[in-house]
Amino acid sequence: MLKDYPIGQLIQPLLEWYPSHARVLPWREEPAPYRVWVSEIMLQQTRVEAVKPYFERFMKELPDIRALAECPEDRLLKLWEGLGYYNRVRNMQAAARTVMKDYGGVLPPDYEALRGLKGIGDYTAGAIASIAYGIPVPAVDGNVLRILMRVSQDDSDIMKQSVKTRARELLLPVIPEGQAGKLTQALMELGATVCVPNGEPKCPQCPWQPYCLAYQNKSYGRLPYKGKPKPRKIEEKTVLVIRDGEKVLLHRRADRGLLAGMYEFPNLEGHLSREEVTRFVEGLELLPLKVEPLEEAKHIFSHIEWRMTGYMIRVAQLDELARQGEGYVFAQAEVSEEKYAIPSAFARYTKYMNIHLGIQKTT
Repeated sequence: MLKDYPIGQLIQPLLEWYPSHARVLPWREEPAPYRVWVSEIMLQQTRVEAVKPYFERFMKELPDIRALAECPEDRLLKLWEGLGYYNRVRNMQAAARTVMKDYGGVLPPDYEALRGLKGIGDYTAGAIASIAYGIPVPAVDGNVLRILMRVSQDDSDIMKQSVKTRARELLLPVIPEGQAGKLTQALMELGATVCVPNGEPKCPQCPWQPYCLAYQNKSYGRLPYKGKPKPRKIEEKTVLVIRDGEKVLLHRRADRGLLAGMYEFPNLEGHLSREEVTRFVEGLELLPLKVEPLEEAKHIFSHIEWRMTGYMIRVAQLDELARQGEGYVFAQAEVSEEKYAIPSAFARYTKYMNIHLGIQKTT
């Protein structure tokens, strides 16, 4: 069990291993507090290789906390488009505004103060504090939990907050003076590149192999233990790509709830027939000329799964003034690629606008 394991013996071998095995990452090359913060938020639920181009674009347009605090929301969401979990970037902006107001535009060099900012929890505060400021606090994420559970052969449920808290408490006293940031990144690197989450761990490459109980007992396949999550709610939807020769109809979602404030294709609950879709379009005071079925698509959120079918509806010329008060926008297809943030949930259907989402632009 982790609580009885001599964790101190792991630190020096890991710190000796790290310098020659660390990946070159843009946020590591210049670990300023703001850059560490942005990278850590982006890396939540997203692979490192996918994050790199988003990080570079975000930093080029919003190079500091003031720029983030002052960025218009539509542009902010557009910069985040493709990363998903849009509340992450909204919380970042709220925190940036607090930092401008209360801390003179500089992230506070204090773990508890960082934790007090919106969207920054134990892990992110620990990462910023240790990497950017050298404060001796741990940063325990899924990678770190996995390697600790394996090396100590602990089958506690890592979904429980008490397990994460115990890991933090055990790491805290073994952080070497002046090496907090190095240790944080070494732990992350070991979990990301050697003791990997998917597939068999690369035990021959691991500096902890002589100390690892899961390796000795070949029990790594069942560790770490993660309790079963609640089943996702299934929602069926019909997505409508409504366009004339030049423009496409988009709808802005409500300011609260799932995908708040994002632009979407109009969509209806259930899998609807061609006739039902035609009636809906006519109800928008549009004249459908051609209705073609599109392929099915699926998108998984954390607790909801959308199962979608779609239709391409060609209509007579869209009326620029109709239904504007209901959140509808008649957008030039090429303009929407730069202006309107469309969730990746609709990625299967954006090709019918001849656009791509996020950083994957047309050539």
